[in-house]
Amino acid sequence: MPDGERRGVDREVLAAYDASVEVLAGLGAQVRSVELPCKFADFVAFSGQIISAEAYSILGEIVDREDLPVDAAVRPRISTGKSLSAHDYLLALSGREKLKRQFSLAFADIDALLTPTTEMPAIPVAEVDQSATPAGFTRMVNLLDLCALSLPNGFTSAGLPTALQIICKSYDEALALRIGWAYEQATDWLERLPPVI
Repeated sequence: MPDGERRGVDREVLAAYDASVEVLAGLGAQVRSVELPCKFADFVAFSGQIISAEAYSILGEIVDREDLPVDAAVRPRISTGKSLSAHDYLLALSGREKLKRQFSLAFADIDALLTPTTEMPAIPVAEVDQSATPAGFTRMVNLLDLCALSLPNGFTSAGLPTALQIICKSYDEALALRIGWAYEQATDWLERLPPVI
């Protein structure tokens, strides 16, 4: 994962991530930091345009009717797609294809990108910011048609689980699963239960 992407990630999530990378390096993986074609936050914003346009095309008639029971946090997310023109949507799709080519070039000689699955551990539902996404590291996988696997890799001091994400190229699920299997054989996180606090 690029070093600049570590900012804003919970320190315990980062510690579990770093330990996971060390485990895989100990198994023979050659680990190096890479530069992505854009920041994870840019992938999130970019995919948000496509998601909102497509969601509004399907659900617009429902979210536009205030008399229908649509969640107060969901309605504005879908309604965002109303303001995107067909031109903007097609530009976003074209930009997505450009990003896919850039990512492919940047990862030509790399087997997998490792990240935490989320930037922070779980929080109480009442504290969830519905205007943001916890998918800071995962959104790019769908946007770029990649594949990924998420595995348990630790617990915070509060007993909340953390996870490692293994991202591989399109249609390379077998490699993601092999890396995940090797990690699981070298650790016992899969079998551990959260500590009782």
